[in-house]
Amino acid sequence: MRHAARRPTSGLRVLPDFLVIGGQRCGTDSLFKDLGLHPCVVPATRKEVSYFTRHFAMGEAWYRTHFPTRARLAVRRRRVHARVASFEATPDYLFHPLAPERAAHLVPDAKLVALLRDPLARAYSHYRHMVRLGFEDLSFDEAIAREEERTAPDRARLRDDPLGHPAQLLRYSYAARGAYAEQLERWFTHFRRDRVLVVRSEDFFHRPARTFGEILEFLELPAWQPGAFPNYSRPQPGTGERGPSDAAKADLARYFAPRNEQLSALLGRDMAWGE
Repeated sequence: MRHAARRPTSGLRVLPDFLVIGGQRCGTDSLFKDLGLHPCVVPATRKEVSYFTRHFAMGEAWYRTHFPTRARLAVRRRRVHARVASFEATPDYLFHPLAPERAAHLVPDAKLVALLRDPLARAYSHYRHMVRLGFEDLSFDEAIAREEERTAPDRARLRDDPLGHPAQLLRYSYAARGAYAEQLERWFTHFRRDRVLVVRSEDFFHRPARTFGEILEFLELPAWQPGAFPNYSRPQPGTGERGPSDAAKADLARYFAPRNEQLSALLGRDMAWGE
C-alpha cells in the first residue's frame, strides 16, 4: 500500500547509485544496516527490493517508489555538505541468471558490492535459514543430494518464462550458489570490473571497521564508522535441524575446490578459504 501511494511521485524519485548484490547468507543484512546509518546515504524503503529478480514485471516506476525523491536528497546534501547516495541490497541478484542484464539496462553506472563467504559455511547457513522459514524438511545431506532434482525444473522454466519467479531454484540452491566465479562472470559481462567490489564475508565479520572503510572508499563516500558492527547474520540456536555428515562435508569440499580455484583466478587473489 505504501508503495502504491508513492507511484504518482515515481518520476521524482532516484534510482540507486549502488547495489549490494549478495551473496545470500554472506552478511548483506549487516552491511545494509551499517550503510543505511551513514549520514551520506538514504537507503531504499526496504532491504530486499528484489526488482531484478522476482518483481521485474512490476516495471521501473514501481522500482522507483522504493527510493527517495531528488528533493529529499538535495535537503540531505545541504545538511551534510557532501554527495548523498541511495541503494538497496538483494542477495538473490548475484545468483539469478537474468539479474545482471536487467540491472545493466536500468542502472548501467551503478557500483556493485558482492559479499562472498566460505561456500560450505554459506550452504549450511542457507539450509538453516530455509528450515527456520519452514521451507525445508529434509536433512542437510538429503537436501544436498536432491538439489539438482529440485532446482532443475525452475532452471528450465526460466528459459521459457523469464518473468517467472524461480522459487525452488532460489530456495534450494545450497551448493550452486557457492559457484561464485560463474555468477560474477555474468555480472562482469554487463558491468566493468572496476564497478564491482568483491569482499570476503569473513573480512567483514572479523575486521569490520577496516573492511567497511574499504567499502566506503570504493563507493566514494566519506569515511565514517557506526557505533558498533553487530553481526545480524549470526544463526539463532534451537532450530533442531540435523547438521551435515562428514561425508557430505567431504563431498562439498571436493565440489567447491575447483570452483574456488576458478574464483581465485578470476579475481587475481586467493579465495580458497583455507582449502
